[in-house]
Amino acid sequence: MPPSGLEVLDSKMAAQMWPEQGWAFLQLLLVVCFSQADEPVCRHRGDSENPQLSKNGDIILGGIFSLHSSWKTRQERYMHKPLPLQCTSLNFRDFQFAQAMLFAIEEINNSTDLLPGVSLGYKIYDSCGSIPRGVKVALALANGNEEVFVSSEEQCIQRAQVQTIMGETSSSPCMAIATVIGPFHLPLISHFATCACLSDKVKYPSFLRTIPSDYYQSRALAQLVRYFGWTWVGAVRTNDDYGNNGMATFIETAEQLGICLEYSVAVFRTDPPEKIRQIIDIIRDSTSKVIVAFVSHMDMDVLIHQLSYHNMTGYQWVGSEGWIFDSKTAAMDTHHILDGAIGLSIPEAYVSGMKEFMLDVKPLNSSGNELFTEFWEGLFNCKFNQSNLSVGNEKVCTGDEDITEIHNSFTDMSLMPIFNNVYKGVYAVAHALHNILGCNETCDSKRPLDPLRILQQIRQINFKTKEGDEVYFNENGDPAAKYEIINWQPTQNGIVDFVTVGLYDASLLADRQLILENKTLIWAQNSMQVPLSVCSEECPLGTRKVLQKGKPVCCYDCIRCAEGEFSNITDSITCERCPSEFWSNEKRDACVKKETEFLSYEEIMGSLLTGASLFGTCMTCLVACIFFRYRKTPIVRANNAELSFLLLFSLTLCFLCSLTFIGQPSQWSCMLRHTAFGITFVLCISCVLGKTIVVLMAFRATLPGSNVMKWFGPVQQRLSVVGFTLIQVLICILWLTISPPFAFKNFKQFNNKIIIECALGSAIGFWAVLGYIGLLALLCFVLAFLARKLPDNFNEAKFITFSMLIFCAVWITFIPAYVSSPGKFSVAVEIFAILASSFGLLICIFVPKCYIILLKPERNTKKNMMGKGPTKTT
Repeated sequence: MPPSGLEVLDSKMAAQMWPEQGWAFLQLLLVVCFSQADEPVCRHRGDSENPQLSKNGDIILGGIFSLHSSWKTRQERYMHKPLPLQCTSLNFRDFQFAQAMLFAIEEINNSTDLLPGVSLGYKIYDSCGSIPRGVKVALALANGNEEVFVSSEEQCIQRAQVQTIMGETSSSPCMAIATVIGPFHLPLISHFATCACLSDKVKYPSFLRTIPSDYYQSRALAQLVRYFGWTWVGAVRTNDDYGNNGMATFIETAEQLGICLEYSVAVFRTDPPEKIRQIIDIIRDSTSKVIVAFVSHMDMDVLIHQLSYHNMTGYQWVGSEGWIFDSKTAAMDTHHILDGAIGLSIPEAYVSGMKEFMLDVKPLNSSGNELFTEFWEGLFNCKFNQSNLSVGNEKVCTGDEDITEIHNSFTDMSLMPIFNNVYKGVYAVAHALHNILGCNETCDSKRPLDPLRILQQIRQINFKTKEGDEVYFNENGDPAAKYEIINWQPTQNGIVDFVTVGLYDASLLADRQLILENKTLIWAQNSMQVPLSVCSEECPLGTRKVLQKGKPVCCYDCIRCAEGEFSNITDSITCERCPSEFWSNEKRDACVKKETEFLSYEEIMGSLLTGASLFGTCMTCLVACIFFRYRKTPIVRANNAELSFLLLFSLTLCFLCSLTFIGQPSQWSCMLRHTAFGITFVLCISCVLGKTIVVLMAFRATLPGSNVMKWFGPVQQRLSVVGFTLIQVLICILWLTISPPFAFKNFKQFNNKIIIECALGSAIGFWAVLGYIGLLALLCFVLAFLARKLPDNFNEAKFITFSMLIFCAVWITFIPAYVSSPGKFSVAVEIFAILASSFGLLICIFVPKCYIILLKPERNTKKNMMGKGPTKTT
């Protein structure tokens, strides 16, 4: 314990002032003075502090409560010793807490099972809501006020006067007191100090409490706010350790849960009106409709007054246990500012006999107790006078009035859960003492009591009260964290009903800690709908969030997902990319399978091309039938009938091969379409080339001495056709062997479609096939062009020239059209080129002959073919 001041009484007298006959008396006085110097007096420096309520006992428990909530301020000039603190504003709430402590002590003293034969006493001090005074009276409880006589060699120390201190009510005073008495291991057990900082056993080693830490309450409030979807809230806190630490934990948890604070302001009951008005302006100018208030009931009372004055209704309040279940706060809310508030409170409790004891305060009226007089005057708003003599018009009370007939904050038992905390704290000390003293039927009262041992024993206790409440402390000196969720529901008579609508139990798994019962909740302005408080509306499906510049993460714009992306959850941060074979739907909230595209028989373009192909085939067959019917006529025989029939056969294949390009591509169809096209066209051009050479050779053979026809007779013609065709066959075989065409799904050409097409495999192979066809066509065109002016009534070279001109023009224009056409249109271009060139050959070479055969039979003679017959008739 800190040493007290040491005073040694001494007296010096001027001997010259005494007469000679007084020398004997002087010598006697000096002997007495020096004999007392061996027993100096130890006393406290400064004014002594006496308890407001006290009772002797074998073991004394201390108590510190704010029986007054304020004090008179003085302007000290420090010219003389300051006067003692003058407390004002009687605090009925803490008076109830003190009564709860006295009830527990009386109940223990009357018990035969707990501390039998040992009586508990108490010393209860009033801190007046002042932290310095709280520290001072804590030291008074630790040291005592008695003067102690010790020898000059000894120090002014003594054992602690109390074994435990119950209190204080608020966190900040507890922090100061625990810091001072902590090094002496004197237990301090609070019933209402909830700051999470007090769980730090390095700073506050002797502090314990019977109310849960705000660490759990702050997290529970954040979970409650998130449960109702409020992501844009304001915050008001008490500007002390309780509010600042509690709000800091709330903000930390809220950020983890995606909750943003639009503002966070601090308020204290002693703030000037200008600062309170600034807070009101901040709330009024905000866009959030939910306010989390981590404040004490006293600060809330100040705030309610200003909120009512400015008619600040329509806000949803979320409260901490400091005010949410306080009936006095609810009674002050005459403008229904807080209607529908929701928050956390200590679970309801009942202690049999406590209410009756607390309302029976007459035993305190002993020895002219000034506190009782002030209490009674404040309770009945009268002037206390036991003689019942009236003083003017002033109401007089005697102390015999029936307290049950009045209704005020003292007779209100809504704070029974906190009274129960005081009750459990006293019983925790009693159980620890019971174990230390080895109590059975009796206790060993001679055992020395050490504060450290008592503190260690309190931390280890685990018992149940008579009502079945389990009492124990964890390693931080905190009890289990359980809260009730209550809702302010106004009744018809204007009184607020605190309705329990849920429970929070920190001992359960994270997803089961918050439980809301299936009860009807009342919200701000008596609404039945859960209020909405968000900075930005929830982003619907098919959109993603984009943060607004310079704003919190809860403020964002909703941007529609791009094509090919989707989001199937609300408030999505990103849009997911659809798989390659899928595409986003119109709403961008799901992926649908992409439409597959290829040139099919069912669509109009495919049907038209199929019809053209079949028409060409039929037309070719018809020409073949005509030629076969008139195969012995001069016009058929004169133009090499064998090559003509082979050409008609190849043209039929050309028309039919275009059908392999229509329909869904497959591995085999892709290889077939290109090779069939290449071979049949080479066969066709080879026949045309053979016919062109025959024309040239035939006219060369008419020259004198020419024997050229023997070098290009029917056998050579057949071999030339077979030879030219075999070269193309060889090219196709190499193409199919090295890198054949194959069917594949083209995802790149269109975002929302899958183009099923034939990949070339080897582009060299494809262009080699086309190049070879082009080479033969060009050669045929050149030879036919050279033979166009040869004399004959029917010079076939002219028609071959026109057919090759059409053929080359078609395939020259095919190349850019094929390269630039997307998807199935490139296939259509290729089919069109095949059909156009095939029709060009068929029409230019065979239609004129059919015209003569069918319509001009008189020209179908050998003389006419040789140019010896009559000229043409029109």
